[in-house]
Amino acid sequence: MEDVVVSRARAGDADAFRELTDPFRRELQLHCYRILGSVQDAEDMVQETLLAAWRGLEQFEGRASVRAWLYRIATNRCLNVLRGRRRRPKEVPAMVEPPEPTRLSEPIWLEPYPDVLLDDLADSAPGPQARYETRETVGLAFVTALPHLPPRQRAVLVLRDALGFSGAEVAGMLDTTEAAVKAALQRARATLDEHVSAGELEGASTPGSRRERELVGRFAAAVERGDVDAVVSLLTDDAWVRMPPQPYEYQGHAAVAAFLRDRAIRRGAPLRLVPTRANGQPAFGCYLPDAQAAITRAYGLMVLTLEGERISAITWFGDLGVFPHFGLPRMLYG
Repeated sequence: MEDVVVSRARAGDADAFRELTDPFRRELQLHCYRILGSVQDAEDMVQETLLAAWRGLEQFEGRASVRAWLYRIATNRCLNVLRGRRRRPKEVPAMVEPPEPTRLSEPIWLEPYPDVLLDDLADSAPGPQARYETRETVGLAFVTALPHLPPRQRAVLVLRDALGFSGAEVAGMLDTTEAAVKAALQRARATLDEHVSAGELEGASTPGSRRERELVGRFAAAVERGDVDAVVSLLTDDAWVRMPPQPYEYQGHAAVAAFLRDRAIRRGAPLRLVPTRANGQPAFGCYLPDAQAAITRAYGLMVLTLEGERISAITWFGDLGVFPHFGLPRMLYG
């Protein structure tokens, strides 16, 4: 049946082309997000991939599946983007007088990924050679480690360990040898292990579980009260606060409490939180009250990483451009 649809698409049948490609659109977007770390960039790459596929149907010989062919196009488009970024590095926005951090990290350009975009992937399981489950490879522990890899290693790791393509399939996608893929994968896994533990990958709670709802609810109530001590009481002893792309990171109760008090004093008012989900984890759109009007304005997006009965990480994203992807408004009234 696929051959028949391909023939129709080659003859200029746009409906046939959509029949071929629509089943893979959402998973291609997630794939591009893993490599690029940006929802908007990922959607742009999907559009470019589909356009290139439409124009290049004559070159599709059917030796690989349509899915693998689309992944080949998408992966190479993403690699081109990463090479371009390296030539034109972004400037990290200045943070006003941050408190002393526990450590300084390399700036990581990353956006959160809305869980609503994962709904269509419920039946899209990774291939038999995948090392990780989908929920692990969309979590912040995994995607924040990927930027530490060179672009080609990043692509190999995602294609092999997140998607389960074989070494031969990946070699074909990247126009290289299986031996080169194997070597790149070994180096990528070693680097990944330096930045994320198996416990972090597997530590997510069951989405929507009673335990998660109770913990997240207590956290939200404490934040909206401006109760720093109550927030800290919900954290693991070695919990982190991170703010990509800012290099400042804070670990442990004392450091996190000092950071939260410093920022709370500067804001002058507690935040208002609107629950959502990002990267398979509980999250909040955060809004800051306007002293001059009865409105609250978008301030940032916060993602929680849970470990048992506690919160092991709070990740803050200050880019308000991600709000529309989560269906969050820029202002709340009343």
